[in-house]
Amino acid sequence: MTDHESMDHDSFEPELTAFTCIYCGSMAGDTAGALGLTYPANVKMFRFPCTGKVDVEYILKAFEEGADGVYIVACPIGNCHHVHGNVRATKRLAYARELLELVGLEGDRLGIYYMSGSQAHAFANAAAQMTDRVRKLGPSPLRRVKKQT
Repeated sequence: MTDHESMDHDSFEPELTAFTCIYCGSMAGDTAGALGLTYPANVKMFRFPCTGKVDVEYILKAFEEGADGVYIVACPIGNCHHVHGNVRATKRLAYARELLELVGLEGDRLGIYYMSGSQAHAFANAAAQMTDRVRKLGPSPLRRVKKQT
């Protein structure tokens, strides 16, 4: 029996990677912190000038580096500071989902959320939703086994 098979999905705490833009996504996260909102601490955030710069390679690399789930926090559609960056991010995420499914990973390990910088509750909810979704899927089979020292 592998660690993956023996781990109870309810006690499993997934590792998530979130890619945000420096405008809406990042500001929503900062606002959530300023308001003292709580959300799962299992999220590693990476800020980009625009989510349109989040390449498929970055998404796949996050899984390779041990993420159980990845999501993007982008500006609302029609309100991107770089005009169409969030649309590019949406298309890249869809392509990454197809690639994951081709290698046997669930596409539900990927998500995208659109929000403005003032939507702190939406930011906290996105982290909680992704955590719950990925917890139900269990650990990623790509997760590297951490060597014991």
